Amino acid sequence: MSLGSESTDELWVHLQACELALLDPAVRRDRGRVEALLAEEFLEFGSSGRLWTREQVLELLASQDFEPVTMEDFRCDRIAEDVALATYRTVRTDPQSGEKAAVLRSSLWMQERGVWRVRFHQGTRALKI
Repeated sequence: MSLGSESTDELWVHLQACELALLDPAVRRDRGRVEALLAEEFLEFGSSGRLWTREQVLELLASQDFEPVTMEDFRCDRIAEDVALATYRTVRTDPQSGEKAAVLRSSLWMQERGVWRVRFHQGTRALKI
């Protein structure tokens, strides 16, 4: 979706939908859909402490068994006309133990040729819930 002079509210809704798509197991397995959301120079600092390139993320997501998570406390701040910062928390519940684990997440989104794509993402394990 291309948004040129969108309002802050429209941008918030659009980027939240993009972030939710990246958390959707069906989207994660669809390389074309993920490619459309990740900038060519994409880089991620994972919650595991690992550095991920765009190609590594594309390969991982295509084959990963991903347990669904919930998104909480989504926030979107426009940094510049074509740059926005999305922050939120994901919570995963272990099906066996029922224990919850949270990850604090931030994504730097850049508008390239009228299309918003994530340039950088970081996940940081949160303290116990």
